[in-house]
Amino acid sequence: MVSFRTIAALGLAATVKADNILRFVSTDSTERTIYVTPNAGVEGHDPVTVAAGATVDVTLCASFIGNAYSISSGAANVPGMLAEVNFQGWNGLTYFDVSAIVDAADHDGVHLMYPAESQTPTSGCETFPCNNAYYLADDIQTKTTQETIIIVTLGSGSNSTSAKRSDASEGENFARNLVTGKN
Repeated sequence: MVSFRTIAALGLAATVKADNILRFVSTDSTERTIYVTPNAGVEGHDPVTVAAGATVDVTLCASFIGNAYSISSGAANVPGMLAEVNFQGWNGLTYFDVSAIVDAADHDGVHLMYPAESQTPTSGCETFPCNNAYYLADDIQTKTTQETIIIVTLGSGSNSTSAKRSDASEGENFARNLVTGKN
């Protein structure tokens, strides 16, 4: 027989929101440092190192909105391709995109973003340039998901996960202000 306490505990566990995670997956032989840049008033995260071929999870606060970029070992800390995300955004969805606006020539850092479980939709490219990333401020390229674990591939190598991704994503696109929080 199941007690009321057990049922209550199970109900409480079911209502606890999953962590917001950016899962950085290195697809080549380069070590990188990941810098997370939150929007004003949002809690950020200390830089983390992703070893060559490794996977590192970065857990972010509820309703996190901001971006992350990677710097290859030995390179100057100059932002390039951005992994932009808004967890628990409008309608409780996760909004994400790969943005080439800062430096479209950065082909060593962020490549693809997609939900961990469904693996669709995708944002970004296996090979740059492609038509599935932001290049201009008014591009309509932001993707949405209900998931709260987002894969971010780093580097131009392929692995079993990133090799399945295409440069033409499925799903509807949204305006960039939904991921940046700026109109």
